[in-house]
Amino acid sequence: MTSTNDIPFERIRERAFELWDRNHRPEGLDIQFWLLAERELRTDATGGEGQAHETDAHDGGGVS
Repeated sequence: MTSTNDIPFERIRERAFELWDRNHRPEGLDIQFWLLAERELRTDATGGEGQAHETDAHDGGGVS
């Protein structure tokens, strides 16, 4: 299993920004987007094919 330490900080930062931007840049959800980015990247790194990415907070996705 891939740990968060195996995912480069910059990659998590970029993914979190993409998610935040895609969700219309809401204020105060930085930690939620960071954790969602980590989870998605970890799933990708471990071959989590078939697992849906929860990228849209407005559709009941991973950010609440």
